[in-house]
Amino acid sequence: MTADRTAVRPAAAAAGRTARRRIWLLLTAGVLAGIDLGAKAWAQKALVDAPIEAWPVNLQLAFNPGMAFSFAADAPAGVVITVAGLITTAIAVWAWRIAPTARGAWRAALAAILGGAVANVIDRAGDSVVTDYLHTGWWPTFNLADVFIVLGGISIVVLSFLGSEHEPTKQPPLR
Repeated sequence: MTADRTAVRPAAAAAGRTARRRIWLLLTAGVLAGIDLGAKAWAQKALVDAPIEAWPVNLQLAFNPGMAFSFAADAPAGVVITVAGLITTAIAVWAWRIAPTARGAWRAALAAILGGAVANVIDRAGDSVVTDYLHTGWWPTFNLADVFIVLGGISIVVLSFLGSEHEPTKQPPLR
């Protein structure tokens, strides 16, 4: 009877770790999405007629009906929303699948990308445009969700060059 109990414990521990890692990823993505959506709500009220100069990034309200760099801005709103939703869903599935074995930095990068993507889809769902408010003058106007996506993507590229994305599995001792 003792052998059966100990055989179940490692599986239960692994299941708990898997659940914690997935929950952490989703909560982190949710917090980042909430931060961006809050900033967008503020920008829509505070920056309507009064941009704020704050070198090197000014706060200036803009709306993007397209995707990154206004790509597909002339496409029907339903198509843009559908494509953005499908991309976000694919990111969520990928993050969900690798979260149990991904290292912490990988999970953080995935959470940043997912949080930014979800925030932009939610923002777009209301009026078919994404609210942008960070303006440099030499780069298209963007928002925090875009920053999260780009930093998460850069992190994944760097982490890919540095080594394995997955934690090594624990091997039983050799006898």
